[in-house]
Amino acid sequence: MTADLSFFVPKADEWLNSNQRLHRMVKANRVKVWRSAASDAVPPGWEPFDGPVRIVAEVWKDRRGRYDPNNLNTTTKACVDGFVDAGLLVDDDWLHVLGPDHRHGGVGEPGIVFYFFAHQST
Repeated sequence: MTADLSFFVPKADEWLNSNQRLHRMVKANRVKVWRSAASDAVPPGWEPFDGPVRIVAEVWKDRRGRYDPNNLNTTTKACVDGFVDAGLLVDDDWLHVLGPDHRHGGVGEPGIVFYFFAHQST
């Protein structure tokens, strides 16, 4: 299956991890930076996905080491909000977005590759 759209969001700030206990202002600032970076990464000229879209988030890190990609859901949530800000998604509620499903991408430039699959009813 080929993605309808994919692009890379470079690591914009420290990762937001669901296991962290950050001060609310530190977290808010990181969310703002990630959200803005995701909005800026959306390729120009794309019409919004008006129906359900499945999103896969492939996490790339700059070093080896064990981690749980699903714990980065706070980071990908900020990015999805940025996609709404950019107009790529109509909304990020359950009627419009399935996922994101988190995957380990590999070792390389840190960031997240987002894959978008227009969901088709069966």
